[in-house]
Amino acid sequence: MLRNDIDAGHSARPQNLSYPAGGATGTQYGQRGVIVAPPSRNTDQSKPADMTILHCGFDTLTLAVQANIPPVLFDHLDAERERAEQERQDVLVEYNGIHLHLKSHGGHGYRFIASGGPHGATWFFKKPNPKDAWGIRVNFGSTFLALNGLGAAKAHLEMVTAALGIRYGADDISISRADFCVDVLAPHFELNPEQFVMHSSAGRRDFVKETDKAVHGRSGRTTSVTVGSSRNRQVIVYDKRAEIIHSGKAHWWEIWNMELRRNGLSEVDPKCADSSRVWRVEFRAGKDLLKDRWNIRTWAQFFDRFGDLCRETGEVVRYTEPNATDCNRARWPNHLIWELACSEMNGDLMEMRSGCDPNPLKEVHKEQQISMILRNVLGCTVTLAALRGVQYSELPGFFQTTADELTHKSRLYPEKVAKQLEDARNRYVFI
Repeated sequence: MLRNDIDAGHSARPQNLSYPAGGATGTQYGQRGVIVAPPSRNTDQSKPADMTILHCGFDTLTLAVQANIPPVLFDHLDAERERAEQERQDVLVEYNGIHLHLKSHGGHGYRFIASGGPHGATWFFKKPNPKDAWGIRVNFGSTFLALNGLGAAKAHLEMVTAALGIRYGADDISISRADFCVDVLAPHFELNPEQFVMHSSAGRRDFVKETDKAVHGRSGRTTSVTVGSSRNRQVIVYDKRAEIIHSGKAHWWEIWNMELRRNGLSEVDPKCADSSRVWRVEFRAGKDLLKDRWNIRTWAQFFDRFGDLCRETGEVVRYTEPNATDCNRARWPNHLIWELACSEMNGDLMEMRSGCDPNPLKEVHKEQQISMILRNVLGCTVTLAALRGVQYSELPGFFQTTADELTHKSRLYPEKVAKQLEDARNRYVFI
């Protein structure tokens, strides 16, 4: 593994020996950097059967690097971006063994935007400028972090930057966003916005006003509640099942079902809403909270303090169980789903990951794309048949005629079709 000049003297954390995140030396459970919460009812016999933890780990990580890309890399990307602009599509670029999809445009002050796919990171590069040292931004998404954990994200960053010829030191990292989530299978749970309690005693910066709470729902059912702002402290509880169905993120079913199989439990059926309702509790730490309140910027500071930040978030914002005899909501006890979510952060949260093999998930992505394209091909062919006056009984013959017609056209324009095939292969190279 190629590495930058980052201190490698930290002790390996136990959950992910392949990609130890490093951090505070000698960190043990219950010490600084680790959330201390009441014992999790997810692990004993008293836990209700209708609430089960399916996943726990980081969901998003965004950071900046105080470095600029070398001139030779800038020239290479600049030429490739010109090609992307001409072709009006993302292009696959390769540099010293690193493959990325380069967009035909930049944005937000960055000249280049490149993606390593769902199993990699998204990279933002500025044009080298001696007056702007922070020339690189990196974002790790939910799929990478769920499969690999935080340690792999750090190792991936170091490997890619080293291969690209980018050099930086241990203090040249600035973490600007970190999201941590817990997914709970809770078919009978009903989200009620009025059961959120935001403590004012934590201080002005920690107090989240009622007006900062956003509620979303449909058909008389609340599906999402967000408390706080994205730049500061934000807590969101939402129906993850509905979200993945809407967004087409079918790989989450495999991640969840693998956890159920590992614990000898029955898999969830995506088609049965009553038994497969999954709720996500997510703690989001934005740039203002990380830097201004917790002085978290570098990897070492992140490893040392982020657990305490999450513990505080679980106290500053709470989802409670109403007490009919007490009109003071601040005294209401935590709801079981809140207790479970906070308790799951009781371990070494730096290295949490699903443990799911990425290769089957790539096959899930691949089959999902194939299924979608086949539906589109069928729909377009049927529409073509309608325009040509074909009857339903004549469709089998029309399909064969269309295939012959496509074969003929591909032979008329072999170079064009070959280019289209190569572009499609590059588009899906990461799955």
